[in-house]
Amino acid sequence: LTSLNPHTVTLPVSENIGFCHLGELTQEEAGDRPKWDNKAQYMLTCVGFCVGLGNVWRFPYLCQSHGGGAFMIPFLILLVLEGIPLLHLEFAIGQRLRRGSLGVWATIHPYLTGVGIASMCVSLTISLYYNTIIAWIMWYFFNSFQNPLPWSQCPTNANLTGFVSECERSSPVDYFWYRETLNVTPRIEDDGGLQWWIVLCHICAWSVLYICIIRGIETTGKAVYVTSTLPYVVLTIFLIRGLTLKGSLDGVKFLFTPDLAELAKPSTWLDAGAQVFYSFSLAFGGLISFSSYNSVNNCEQDAVIISCINGFTSVYAATVIYTIIGFRATERFDSCLSGNILTLLNAFDLPEGNVTGSNYDQVFQHLNETHPDVIQHLDLKTCNLNTFLSEGVEGTGLAFIVFTEAITKMPVSPVWSVLFFIMLFCLGLSSMFGNIEGVVVPLQDLKVFPKTWPKETITGITCIICCLVGLIFLQGSGNYWLSLFDTYGGSIPLLVVAFCEMVSVVYIYGIDRFNDDIKFMIGHKPNFFWQATWRVISPLIMFVILHIVMYHKNTKYNILSLSLKEKFPTLEDKSYPAWIYVIIFILAGIPCIAIPSVAIWKCFKTKRDKSHLELDEGTRKASS
Repeated sequence: LTSLNPHTVTLPVSENIGFCHLGELTQEEAGDRPKWDNKAQYMLTCVGFCVGLGNVWRFPYLCQSHGGGAFMIPFLILLVLEGIPLLHLEFAIGQRLRRGSLGVWATIHPYLTGVGIASMCVSLTISLYYNTIIAWIMWYFFNSFQNPLPWSQCPTNANLTGFVSECERSSPVDYFWYRETLNVTPRIEDDGGLQWWIVLCHICAWSVLYICIIRGIETTGKAVYVTSTLPYVVLTIFLIRGLTLKGSLDGVKFLFTPDLAELAKPSTWLDAGAQVFYSFSLAFGGLISFSSYNSVNNCEQDAVIISCINGFTSVYAATVIYTIIGFRATERFDSCLSGNILTLLNAFDLPEGNVTGSNYDQVFQHLNETHPDVIQHLDLKTCNLNTFLSEGVEGTGLAFIVFTEAITKMPVSPVWSVLFFIMLFCLGLSSMFGNIEGVVVPLQDLKVFPKTWPKETITGITCIICCLVGLIFLQGSGNYWLSLFDTYGGSIPLLVVAFCEMVSVVYIYGIDRFNDDIKFMIGHKPNFFWQATWRVISPLIMFVILHIVMYHKNTKYNILSLSLKEKFPTLEDKSYPAWIYVIIFILAGIPCIAIPSVAIWKCFKTKRDKSHLELDEGTRKASS
């Protein structure tokens, strides 16, 4: 093989290519491999892939749930000890070998090919459902060009005599999400059919994605100038607007008020570690592929910069989100208090203005002491601002219910709705660039398609297949399926792949060889921090998180009760049907099993080829 160094080393065919020095490896396609037009494109693409929807709708919830500002401590610690080291490792091996996520591991050692296959399976699984979320975002975006917004008021019933009963028993935002968008069914077994309007958005989402990635980094590199920067512009606009709203500072204060007692809880550290891991998009394979399009680049510096941007974005987005949540909580508190004041005025026939928000507590206490029997029978609600602030939600609940409700209370609400869903669309789309890259490049490495087929064709076929399979998430039971795929397909396999990546480089390829390769790329060997995290700290953290996640997975899912006697929507915990566990095994088990299975197959294949070679050699000698 021709070396990447100035010297050339030729290896015997029978030599084990996996333990050869990375600097003595080259790729047949290295000369023809595309390169980034400039460093900005590469950095923006990596930032867009790492910074996704989870930074906006999961981190704020975790921060609020685990002691506010106190959660920042384990998050930042684990970002340094877990996120940055693995990010640096993926950048380094991708850039040095200039191959995709499968080719890299097959080059380090043929037995590690399964690591790349597992990574590809996870990227494929997540790609199937992630674009469904983008389809929902597009549906809300298209509906944002109405005034009033369709989720700001209940629709009228069929005979125009009142509002739809389900909406009356819930709220306009709940009804629009669960009925108009999802048309949710009561069980995962009930498919509920497809909503044609969501199907159209789904096709549109995949079409936009394909246009952006049709020619690989040539088109992706142009798209990220918009998709990776626009979210920060929109977040800043929302921050400025949010700080002018009543109650916004209460939300920010509530978010960052530290509860140091949370640091003693293992769940706080577990959630911080998991959030760091998932927010970096590690083990998907996309980052390895993106870095492979670099030739000479300081991958250590890139890892630190992107990690800092990722951490900053999480905190920044949480601040923006809680300015709006603070405004929403204040609106709900004021509405609750106004309702109680009106009840007291009517019950005691008091003049209007005698009871106000400022003297409500004193008046209520006085009336409760003088007329306890009357107060006892009044339908007074408990109005507590902190209670409204602490109603933390994450994921789709934050984006499509809480935030949309807050937007309806803002002046010129359609404008803010359009901006919000443009931001979510860009965040989701830029993450999908890396997901599809993590699928297409390994498919090329595996030679699933003829080598003469252009990447545009392979990418198109991949998008079409994913689009068709993704229809399962557009049914009435689609939200349950999406939760299932996200819970099992996007958690355990990723942790297993990441753990195998680090162990493979450090203990199979060899940390000393890896250090030499990094020195070749950036001019100096990694310092003590990188050595300690790669050898011990990061693998140990991932092993602990993996162990806890595996043994504490919830095998139940939330269904929505549609009984007319109950408030809509009413969530209930229900166990999955028995056949679902086969799906769970496919999602979580097969990618993990692929790693040792491919290694065993490669081992037998090597022994068989060796025995055939020895037999042919013996036959040749005998005949001569």
